[in-house]
Amino acid sequence: MMHLFRTSLGVMALAAAAFGPGGGALAANGPFLAHQALYDLSLVKSRSNSVNSARGRILYNFTGNACEGYTSEFRQVSELDSGEGKITLSDLRSNSWEDGAGKSYRFKIETRMNEADAGRVDGSAERDGDHINVKLKLPAPKSFTLDGKVVFPTEQIQRIIAAAKEGKSLLELSVYDGSDDGQKVYNTLTVIGQPIPADRSTASDPSTSDEHMKSLKRWPVTVSYFDRDAQQKEGEQTPVYAMSFELYENGVSRQLVLDYNDFVISGAMGKFDVKDTKPCN
Repeated sequence: MMHLFRTSLGVMALAAAAFGPGGGALAANGPFLAHQALYDLSLVKSRSNSVNSARGRILYNFTGNACEGYTSEFRQVSELDSGEGKITLSDLRSNSWEDGAGKSYRFKIETRMNEADAGRVDGSAERDGDHINVKLKLPAPKSFTLDGKVVFPTEQIQRIIAAAKEGKSLLELSVYDGSDDGQKVYNTLTVIGQPIPADRSTASDPSTSDEHMKSLKRWPVTVSYFDRDAQQKEGEQTPVYAMSFELYENGVSRQLVLDYNDFVISGAMGKFDVKDTKPCN
């Protein structure tokens, strides 16, 4: 159960999905939406009966453009009740910046569990030819390289939207976002469903009723995250978790569902405020 409350790549990817990727194949669609969004988290089901209830919120702000890069301020507060008075409270805070072309990525992540000291990750990654150079300040100074095929979170979403527009249903990517101890890379498998037309009736939330969103189509997307090291060592094919959401063509997401194998959490959009988007000069 505790893996719900570590730094979650799935939740980090949600932030990337919400503020949208930059540059590349999507630049012709106009600027991406700068905004603040709030998600209310709740328990959908517990397969192992080890979780009685879960609740929480995700709040984030997004600013930037394809020229200056994108900045995300993100916070998730969660409470998990496993019965008999056992309650785990977590507080995840993340600040990140990603270059519009996916060449540079900077991140600071702080995770606090109950009353324990906060765990911190602070680092940066730079794409250099056929590899990526990563430099960590926290949790301990360290430098290492990753394969150049690895992508950062916003580029991951950029690739998903591009694949959806091309009518593809499957996409495999390796993703690095600085989560856990700053050294983990996940293999991901994305399944993309048929597009949902803008005029299709749906359960209303602040995104579907917003004037910026009404004319946009979206796709149902499920991204499964696999521990790359476990796959290489053991041939493990069971995902650490999977994340489902509806992804708009401008990068905004709704109807979040996080599946942690033994239990499932949903995230309903409770607030959606569009901010002024600064155009590229």
